[in-house]
Amino acid sequence: MQRVNDGTRSMFIQTHDTPNPNSLKFIPGKPVLEARTIEFTSPASTYCSPLARQLFRIEGVKSVFFGTDFITVTKESEDTDWNLIKPDIYATIMDFYASGLPIITEEAPRTDTASSEEDDEVVLMIKELLETRIRPTVQEDGGDVIFKGFEDGIVQLKLQGACTSCPSSIITLKNGIQNMLQFYIPEVEGVEQVVDDDKEEANSA
Repeated sequence: MQRVNDGTRSMFIQTHDTPNPNSLKFIPGKPVLEARTIEFTSPASTYCSPLARQLFRIEGVKSVFFGTDFITVTKESEDTDWNLIKPDIYATIMDFYASGLPIITEEAPRTDTASSEEDDEVVLMIKELLETRIRPTVQEDGGDVIFKGFEDGIVQLKLQGACTSCPSSIITLKNGIQNMLQFYIPEVEGVEQVVDDDKEEANSA
């Protein structure tokens, strides 16, 4: 936990470990994003967020993920020492909140978990389960899961934040998420992870 007190305001930032040793969850004690999440996987993708842009300037930062009340930072490798970059992350988050600037300044890309009028009954059930049962649990671990599609009985999901490169992410996907979806929705035959390379290439272009 880190505390700053500049005489006019004080701020506590807690850190929580995640299942991914290369990701840490920072909890500023203030709202981050309301009712949504967003992931930044390259400096170019941070065009809509001054805070994410500042965090990417810290050497060793690989990706940044914003939840409703937390920020997950993933470092580039196990060789990067958290003790060396944590002070910079604390300072960046504190300075940003002190500035009063918005976390997101432009319309950021929306996630696909929200229901749409075009969704059929099975997809609506999948999205509802993801929203009410699965995403809250994954977000506790500093990540998120995004619905990407449903085809031939296979649910396509993208893992974000701490879950992206977590060694246990495939186990989480297959055991936890797949079992729950299959239990409630017989039409679901399996779950596969989608790596959204096209979007990342566009973001870094």
